[in-house]
Order: sequence, then structure tokens, then C-alpha cells
Amino acid sequence: MSAAQSGQPSEWARFLTRANQLVRSATHPAAQLPVEGRMPSLDGATGWLNSPPLTAAELRGRVVVVNFWTYTCINWLRTLPYVRAWADRYADHGLTVIGVHTPEFDFEHDLDNVRREVKDLRVDYPVAIDNDYAIWTAFTNLYWPALYFVDAQGQIRHHRFGEGDYEMSEMILQQLLTEAGSGGTDQELTSVNARGVEAAADWASLRSPENYLGDERTQNFVSPNGSILDTPYAYAAPTRLRLNHWALSGDWTVKRQAVALNQAGGRILYRFQARDLHLVMGPAGPGTPARFRVHLDGQPPGAAHGTDVDDQGNGTVADPRLYQLVRQPGPVTDRTFEITFLDPGVRAYAFTFG
Repeated sequence: MSAAQSGQPSEWARFLTRANQLVRSATHPAAQLPVEGRMPSLDGATGWLNSPPLTAAELRGRVVVVNFWTYTCINWLRTLPYVRAWADRYADHGLTVIGVHTPEFDFEHDLDNVRREVKDLRVDYPVAIDNDYAIWTAFTNLYWPALYFVDAQGQIRHHRFGEGDYEMSEMILQQLLTEAGSGGTDQELTSVNARGVEAAADWASLRSPENYLGDERTQNFVSPNGSILDTPYAYAAPTRLRLNHWALSGDWTVKRQAVALNQAGGRILYRFQARDLHLVMGPAGPGTPARFRVHLDGQPPGAAHGTDVDDQGNGTVADPRLYQLVRQPGPVTDRTFEITFLDPGVRAYAFTFG
């Protein structure tokens, strides 16, 4: 029985397949990739998840994507479905994805928190813990998320900062794998079905930028008398808020990174325009959950509730992370968001929108 009759590829078929790959790679939109430098060392990692420690030398011969992230970053969360899919699809063809978790907020330095989110978010590829910013500094990186594409010789050939451009990023992956001799990839692009916080933003209706609540970086805080750093104070909210302005009501302490609630009943109000509203927040400590209730324009959110609240606006802060509180199903206009905490101790860090 011949190879063709047995279903096994002949040498001639292998030759034609390889020739076709070379022709396609030569005309590929990502074919001309400059060398941006060598992949820096990963030795500065303070720990690893999902893998023993990896080194640049050990990764030689494989295509590597280095993905800088921090688990509360909405921009990174919206790229995750693609990175996760690439890691799964191309692992057997010579790709290694490494997530470098470089923390933004104080609680993101806690390995238990990162380990929990790695599991909950289904991040199955290797994760380097970069609590000292050593890898971040070695790459001279400035952004979450950031993708660095490294060829099989250990050379950085491309980078991408922020969301989007997924088709080109995957074509570049395919090109680097073809250069490395992988014969099992084709040029069909991966399709993802992103849901929840991972769904792409509704950019057409988005009029509210990210805003931090701590004194260090906040904008448009309009409670009377402003904020008083590191001092408990009874704040009040104005009757009306302009778009992208916010206020506190109740007994709060404004800290460098966050606002901390001292007594139950405290509120945060925010005037926004976006399909989605998220709040990064956490309880006072492990095992001290705090209940809350969300209103939009003074009413329960109903069908506009996010994944972390019910239609009456009820939810619980159990762990420090990003909470999706609003996802509007219909036309998007200016709305006044209000969250009331029924228990003290909550720390609120940042609003993000989508």
C-alpha cells in the first residue's frame, strides 16, 4: 500500500506543503518584522505560578509572548480571551505565553490574591510574579497590558501596548512560528466569544475615562471642602453631578491609593456615560465581606445590572478585585451611579468603564 493510499503524506506532499507555507509567509502582512532587541532575563521574578521558573535560555527554540498584566486592569481583562486562546491553540506548535504579573495596587502584591485570580480567570499559562518590578524594568515597560513577541532565537520582533489589533498580533505569532519551522499552523485566525468583563468595550458610546479614587491620582472629586488625606471625615455629596464628576457621602478616610469606609451607610456617587461601569474594591481584610446596593438614577439597575450584582442592585465585596456593577442593554446616556455600603471597612480604588 502506498503512502497516499494509507492516508500518510508522501515526501512530495510534504514538500508542497512546506513550499506553500514559505510562499504564504513571504507575502504575509507580518513578514517584515525588525529586531527590537534581545529578550531580557526573567530572573527578577519573585515567584512563579503554573510553572517552575523559566529562563530566557531555556525558552530558546520556542516562540514566546510575554504579557505584562495586573489582575484588576480592565484593559488587560479585555485582552485575556485572545491571549488565552493563543496559548491553547499554539502551545503544541512551539508557542509559550508567559504572563508577567506586575502589581498596581497594594493588595495585588499578595500572592494568595494573584493565585485566586489566576484560577478564577482561567489563566493556565506560566505566570511570573514581578512584585519588585524587576522584569518590568528589564523590558523598560510602561503599560498594562503589554505584549512582547519573541522569536525562537530570543529576539524581540514586535510589541503591542493596550487593547485591540488582535488579528495582526496573531498573524505575527503565525509568522514567527513559521520562521521557527512549525508545520502545523495555518493562517485561519482564532475566533473568541468574550463575555462578562472580558467583552470588548462599547467604544462608540464611551464618554467616561478611568478614574482613581485615592488622593494620589483622582480627578473631579466634588464633595464640599475637597478631600482630607488620612483623616476620618464626614463627607457630603452635592445635589447634582456633572459628567465624570464624583463624590463621597458618609464617614470615609481618603488614602493615597483608595478611599476607606469607616461606618456603614457610606456612599459613592459618580456621573458617567458608558455601557459598563466597574469598580476596583476590596473588604477590610480576608473573611470580612461587605454588602452593598447599587442604584442608577435613584432606581435599582434592573436589566442594566452587571455580573457582580442582581437586578435589585445587591452585591457583596468578598475579595479585592474588579467588580462589574453596570452593563446597560439599551441606548447609553449620562447616568448617575450610586453605591451604598451596608457594612464598614470597604476600600474602593478605581472606576473603569467600557
